Amino acid sequence: MSAVATSPSGSASDVRLPVDFQTSDIPEIPTESLDACPVCGGDRYDLLTEGLDYELRTCRNVWRFVRCHACGHVWLNPRPAVSALKIIYPPTYYAYNYDSEVSSIAARGKEIMDAFKLRWVLKRLPRPATSYLDIGCGDGRYLKVMEKQGIPRDHLWGLELDPRPLESLAAAGYRVFCERVESADMIAERSVDVATMFHVIEHVDDPKRVVRKIASWLAPGGILAIETPNIDSLDARRFSNHYWGGYHIPRHWNLFTPSTLERLLRDGGLEPFAVQYQTGHAFWMYSFHHALRYRWNRPRLAGYFDPFKGLLPLLAGFTVLDKLRAMMGFKTSGILMLARRRDDARVAA
Repeated sequence: MSAVATSPSGSASDVRLPVDFQTSDIPEIPTESLDACPVCGGDRYDLLTEGLDYELRTCRNVWRFVRCHACGHVWLNPRPAVSALKIIYPPTYYAYNYDSEVSSIAARGKEIMDAFKLRWVLKRLPRPATSYLDIGCGDGRYLKVMEKQGIPRDHLWGLELDPRPLESLAAAGYRVFCERVESADMIAERSVDVATMFHVIEHVDDPKRVVRKIASWLAPGGILAIETPNIDSLDARRFSNHYWGGYHIPRHWNLFTPSTLERLLRDGGLEPFAVQYQTGHAFWMYSFHHALRYRWNRPRLAGYFDPFKGLLPLLAGFTVLDKLRAMMGFKTSGILMLARRRDDARVAA
């Protein structure tokens, strides 16, 4: 059984409300509109797709992604109101489960991939890094990797909105703060050699303002490494009608292609100079999960594709698939782009 849903604006939608969402404990939450493109400011856009919170079922709203006529950027419109953020980011949200059980093999694999990624960034610096900032530092996994690269703890900075992991990190000597980029004032201008923002920019309300603030923190020759879902990817195209895992509805508010991410960085005062495509194994898994559960009504089969509870061989298989595709020059669903301040880029050239 399913019911006809309405979009956040109240108009009819072609998304059917699954039985899972037709319970009294799943609310319809307040929304707010953003009718100007967050990247270029354009006010003309078309509907790209609609969908529900297929992952966590925190609300019953049908959400719309729209695409800008002028620059092609994609954003959620309307989006959750600020008053509803604690609903869509519940305490059980996967990014907050720092102590969840992970197999030793998977944990070691993640540590190796983290180290490779950060070494690739560090090789692009004109000198050894002496300071590092991780925006969305969580339990400090990247801070600890950079410490192994020789940066002392009192030069390892982290910003995180969830206060729970920060007390132990601060007690250990890391410079961590429960702050948004926009309001952070404890980091001196031109003092950070490397800043990373891994899968955070898609969650913010004003990405251009965030990039400009980070640009002011970069030291001469410093680098911002930003990673975000790539909507111009094979899995995004195959599951574009509601179910792509990279939509992460309604927590992803901005979705980028390489070209729109480049524009965002340039408009923020930076010059992109390198790009690498990362694995999107969780997006592949969630895409199959959502389609199997909500389109084809196969919940048991869908469970095998849950990135956190499903079959490890499937997760490994999609990881290998994307690694091979990236090695052959194909775009995957994870963009890792490096940029430096434009005045530094001119000097380097």
